[in-house]
Amino acid sequence: MIHSKLIHLLVGVVLSLTPFYAQSENAQPATKESIQTLMQTTGAENMAQQMATQIIPMLKKLVPEAPDRFWDDFFKEINAEQINELIIPIYQKYLTEQDVQAINAFYQSPVGQKLIRVQPQISKESMIAGQLWGQQIAEKVIAKYKQQKQQQEKAPE
Repeated sequence: MIHSKLIHLLVGVVLSLTPFYAQSENAQPATKESIQTLMQTTGAENMAQQMATQIIPMLKKLVPEAPDRFWDDFFKEINAEQINELIIPIYQKYLTEQDVQAINAFYQSPVGQKLIRVQPQISKESMIAGQLWGQQIAEKVIAKYKQQKQQQEKAPE
């Protein structure tokens, strides 16, 4: 139980270590349209569907008695436009219009297109590496904890 919680905590920390760019006070905030272009180019606009596809199997384990029809209805309720409307202001918080235009230009370049193609595999392999790393640390910490606990139990009072 502790082992699993530690792994999830460590994976969360690893995934949260992504760079953020502060917006200059004088810079023009990114427009909704330029962010939508960025999201379309990178596939981020399909994030809601991707997240649902990944989370439904986990939810099915939590509610195994729910019929398939329930999950079909659940999936139909997911509206990509709604989540995108929530995400766009986050992009605007950290990126200027100039930033987004430069990022869009990069993603339209050959190397940007390559990154889009290989990014899913990089993310998948990075996630696996992060999980293995977290598991190793968790095992080390748990072993140390057990050793300390045994020493305390053996120590005379």
